[in-house]
Amino acid sequence: MARRAAAAAAPPPPPDDRPPRGHRSGGQGGGQAKMRVLAWVSIGVTTVMVAGALTGYTIYRDTFGNINEKSVKEDIINPRPPDTGALNVLLVGSDTRAGQGNARYGQQLARQADAGGKRTDTIILMHISPNRDKARLISFPRDSMVQIPRCKNEATKQEMAPRRDMINSAYNSGGIACTISTIETLTGIRVNHFVEVDFSGFKNIVDALGGIEICLKSGVNDKASKLVLPPGKSLLNGEKALGYVRLRKYGDGSDIQRIKRQQIFLSKVVSKATSSELLTDVGRLRDFIAAAASSVTMDPELANDTEQLIQIATSAKEMTANGVKFTTVPWGPDPADPNRVVWKEPDATELFTSIKTDTEVTTPEPSASASAKPKVTIKPEQVRVQVLNGTKTIGKAREVADELAKQGFNVVGLGNYEAPGGASLAKSEIHYAKTIETAADHAITLGGSVLPKPQAASGKVPATNAQPYMTTATTAGAAPKGTPIIQLVVGEDFDSVKVTKLPDSVNNSTITASEQKNVCT
Repeated sequence: MARRAAAAAAPPPPPDDRPPRGHRSGGQGGGQAKMRVLAWVSIGVTTVMVAGALTGYTIYRDTFGNINEKSVKEDIINPRPPDTGALNVLLVGSDTRAGQGNARYGQQLARQADAGGKRTDTIILMHISPNRDKARLISFPRDSMVQIPRCKNEATKQEMAPRRDMINSAYNSGGIACTISTIETLTGIRVNHFVEVDFSGFKNIVDALGGIEICLKSGVNDKASKLVLPPGKSLLNGEKALGYVRLRKYGDGSDIQRIKRQQIFLSKVVSKATSSELLTDVGRLRDFIAAAASSVTMDPELANDTEQLIQIATSAKEMTANGVKFTTVPWGPDPADPNRVVWKEPDATELFTSIKTDTEVTTPEPSASASAKPKVTIKPEQVRVQVLNGTKTIGKAREVADELAKQGFNVVGLGNYEAPGGASLAKSEIHYAKTIETAADHAITLGGSVLPKPQAASGKVPATNAQPYMTTATTAGAAPKGTPIIQLVVGEDFDSVKVTKLPDSVNNSTITASEQKNVCT
C-alpha cells in the first residue's frame, strides 16, 4: 500500500510554558493554554480508528493506505526497556500549523514559530495488557518538570545534552523520538508504537462520527473559545467540539475538572466509534476511517501491521464495554517553581511499575504431586513471607519486603541467605515446608507476583540474622493461625514485585466507567 511519509519540521522556539491550571490569569497566556488541550481528545480517537478492520479489512484497505508514516527508530539513541508482551502506544496531539486547516488554530503561537512548526502539550500512553483484555490510558501533565535524556535534534540530527525541563520540550526539539526516549527513561516502560494526531484531524473525525453528544449542568457563553451552549444535552460537531475541549472558564475553572470533562468526552468518542450503528453502515464507516487515517501519523511497524491494528480495535471494544480507564500521573507543585509540577513519589513509580509488571506470569509448579491437586486460590494477604537477601546488596531484603507488603502480602520476617561458596545468589528462589500440605499453593501465589519468576522447591533454607518484619504497611495477623511461612530468597536477577494495588492518588485520578456514562459535567 502506498504511504505518505511525514516530513520533519524545523524545531520552533521553546513552547509557551504557562501551566494550564485554573487559578492563572487569562489574556494571551490563557488563550495559549486553551489551545494546548485541543490535542488531548484528538489523540484518543486513534484507539478506535481501526474498528473497521473487525468488519472486513479488505473493504477498507485502500482507505488505510492514507495513513502517514514516519520511522524514528534510528533516532532513539538511549537504551530501551525490555518488551514485556504488552502493547504500549504513545499518543501525541500535535498542534502543527503545517497543512490545510491547521493554521487557523493557535494563531498566537503561530506568530512565535514558522508555518511548519509544531509542538505538543498532550502526551498519553495507551497500555493494553499482554492478554489484550484490559487497557489504561495514562496522561502526563504537560508542565511536568522532568529529566530529558540526551536526544537527537529532529532537524539537524545533532545530539543534544540531557537537561531538566518541561516534558513537552522533548517533542519541541527532538520530535517523537525524543518524546519516546523521555517516557521510556522516566518510566522504564517500553513504547512499542506511536501515533500523532493534529487539530483539524480531530475536527474531521468528530464530524465523520456525526457529532458527539454532551451534557452540561449550566450553559456556556465563552468568547475566548467562541462557544455558546445551553444547559442540558447538546450535539457537538467538530468545530464546537474543539471549543468544548479547550474550554477553561467553566465550573470551578480548575485543570482537574477540565481534564475530567475531556476524559468523559473521549469515552463518548470511543463508544460511538465502536458502536454497531457505525460498524454496520459501510458508507459511514468508510468516511470515518478515511477521516481518521488521513489525520494520523504512525510508525511504519504499526501502520503496516494489520494484526496489531485489529488488536487495538478489539481492545477499544473491550474498553467501551468495561469502561476506559483514564489516569493522570500523580503530581504536585514543583518546590522550585509553583507554576510547574513534579510527579508525586513513590506513587508515580508504583503506577509505572504496575504497567511494567502487567505481564503474563507463569506461576511456579512446586512438584508433580502438588500440581495434581485441585487448584486452590490463595490471596496475597493469606501468604506469610520471610524475605531473605541472597545478594551482596545491603538492605535488599527490606526493600523487597516493603514492596510485597504494599501489595498485601503478610511479610513476617527478614534475614540473609548465604549461598554455597559465599557467592551472591544469581536467581531468586522460593522455598516452602515439605510437611505442610497447603504450602505449595501459597508458594504459587507468591511466585506469581515476583518478576522474573523464581524457582520454587520444597524444603526450607537456613536464614542468618533473622528478625521480625515491622512496618505500618504490613498485614501481619491477616493469615489464619497455622498458615505456612514461605521463604523468598532474593537473587541478583530480582526485578520487581507485580503491582496490583495502586495508591489512592492514582485511583483518585482515574475516571471510572460509572463516571463516563451520560454525565452532565
